Amino acid sequence: MRTDDVVTVVGLGAGGWPDLSGTSRSALAAAEVVFGSTRQLGLLPDEVAARRVPWPSPLVPALPGLLDAERGRTVCVLASGDPMFHGIGSTLIRLLGADRIRVLPHPSSVSLAAARMGWDLATTDVVSLLTAPVPAVARWLNPGRRLLILSPGAKTPAEVAELLTGRGYPDARVTVLEQLGGPGERIVDGRAGEWAFPDGDPLNVIAVECGEGPPASHLAGLDDDAYAGDGQLTKREVRAVTLAALAPLPGQLLWDVGAGSGSIGIEWMRGHPACRAIAIESSADRVATISANAAKLGVPGLRVVHGRAPEALHDLPQPDTIFIGGGLTRDGVLDRCLAALRPGGRLVANAVTVESEAVVAAAYAKLGGELTRITVQRGSPVGGFTGWRSFMPVTIWSVVPR
Repeated sequence: MRTDDVVTVVGLGAGGWPDLSGTSRSALAAAEVVFGSTRQLGLLPDEVAARRVPWPSPLVPALPGLLDAERGRTVCVLASGDPMFHGIGSTLIRLLGADRIRVLPHPSSVSLAAARMGWDLATTDVVSLLTAPVPAVARWLNPGRRLLILSPGAKTPAEVAELLTGRGYPDARVTVLEQLGGPGERIVDGRAGEWAFPDGDPLNVIAVECGEGPPASHLAGLDDDAYAGDGQLTKREVRAVTLAALAPLPGQLLWDVGAGSGSIGIEWMRGHPACRAIAIESSADRVATISANAAKLGVPGLRVVHGRAPEALHDLPQPDTIFIGGGLTRDGVLDRCLAALRPGGRLVANAVTVESEAVVAAAYAKLGGELTRITVQRGSPVGGFTGWRSFMPVTIWSVVPR
């Protein structure tokens, strides 16, 4: 491969040119074209004689055309900090392939923030809000935890402080680290519930020491009270067994068909940041409830589709796993779901009624798999005593079609 077909990605900090290594400076000095944000391009000295091209907005759709237009020229791309940590380096490799990308990293803003705070990165949770809304922070809140939050702008620290206060962490210590490593570096801190600082520099990282507050388990089986809804909810004990049968893996996509309150898709996504889910629900009221529950429980990225299966399943991305919690007796739902699974994918269906159990029994006879029946009893007051109250039994069918 010709060297002029390789795009060099140079990590750049707020300190600009003086903080770059000799290798990064040489690459920029030899470039014919340099891409970057207007702020980044402004940090380059006159000795970088390359033509400077600011990124358009939106960026990703424009990348193929921009780079194709410069084939045959020596191209550098400026990135903030480490290009491979929530940066453009990963995007370019997906677009062009690793053999056409040379990455020259700089310490990431997270590394610099951990150094300023004196925190061990190995035991600190890192949350990116560059591509997610502020409610995504909620799933990381737990007593005693430390978070480093990649912020998209000047207003984000106040929004994070408001979220912390609303989720029971008003005493959390919030530290905003602006322009890390640059001449304008500034650090401010305070309690979330008392946050009154004006918006500062848009280039910031937010450090949060949670302190005391309500725990939020990431294991399957959140309390039923965690969910708003009209009663269409897979109960906690059944939900935990169902999630175990679904066996979520990082990066996999779940279809939650007949999602009700959204609990299965929400807890699937809470299991790992890379897990994705689509909730399909025919009731408009429940669609709104699912979105509200997802935001409250820290997975606002849950996609909610308003429609009735099987018609609503057309044109959705191919799933790795499917859960059918409602609509099992509707014509075509089970067949459409089985046909949609990727090879080796898993389907789990919960049946409560005699009619839905008949569908499951017929499918089990044909395709095999595993059948589990669960009866849940919870203790509750009976006068001055305690007795057992039973929920309807649930039959769980799990299968990996051959």
